[in-house]
Amino acid sequence: MRPSISALILNGKQLAADVLKTIPSQVQGQKLFLAVVLVGNNPSSLIYVSNKMKTANRLGIETMLFHFEEDASLEDLLSEIETLNADPAVTGILVQLPLPQSINPRELLDMVDPLKDVDGLHPFNMGMLYEGDENSALIPCTPQGCIHLIESSGVSIEGKKALVMGRSLIVGKPLSLMLSSRGATVTLAHSKTRDLQKEIESAQILISAIGNPGLIKGDWIQEGAVVIDVGISKLDSGQLKGDVEFETAKERAFAITPVPGGVGPMTVAYLMKNILKANKLQQMSER
Repeated sequence: MRPSISALILNGKQLAADVLKTIPSQVQGQKLFLAVVLVGNNPSSLIYVSNKMKTANRLGIETMLFHFEEDASLEDLLSEIETLNADPAVTGILVQLPLPQSINPRELLDMVDPLKDVDGLHPFNMGMLYEGDENSALIPCTPQGCIHLIESSGVSIEGKKALVMGRSLIVGKPLSLMLSSRGATVTLAHSKTRDLQKEIESAQILISAIGNPGLIKGDWIQEGAVVIDVGISKLDSGQLKGDVEFETAKERAFAITPVPGGVGPMTVAYLMKNILKANKLQQMSER
């Protein structure tokens, strides 16, 4: 690793744009369709859904929003997913999270056809990831984006000590498996982890997906570490902040993602790649 006065800033917007550039030529001649299921009117979810659908449409992927009221019954939601599963025109199904507290997300996510599960959250896809088979399954988008960001720094994952903060099914758990399969020694930290500062100080690769602004002090970062900040929180001032004290951390890290403009764009880019992959897996299953 190079000595650095200031870290390499991993520009997620530019990297995502590079990924997306390759997609229109792969879509050409195919009719791909993304169905988005949204329950309620969570302001952040509305923005995320809009961004995902606009990006898909720009790339030549058709989309449709299936928007349910906050008090929609589980039966109605499951019925809609069954219909989408059975529709051969539907390439991918995305259930936007979070769902209202009255609905157990697993009941919906488990109902999605694994071959149309473009968020990669079905137990089948998770099981394939656990076995180390990333090619035969749809993998969660944010972890894929994190791996791309790390590799774009030029740092090899193999042999590194990696710390993943947060054990969610969307980021932490799948990412820990992906890092391990690439040869990293992985620690998965969470709210019960003792002496978190010590764990952070020893990490050569740090990924935080907590959503607690400024939780990780910049001077805890090991010199020369790669830091991927998945956490994003909106302060009362309206400013968006990550889990890591960016200004201090960038003076110690080898490479670091900004918030915003780091992981977020990569997540959307890999959702688009998952739609293409879903189409390929479906075609293979029909042979």
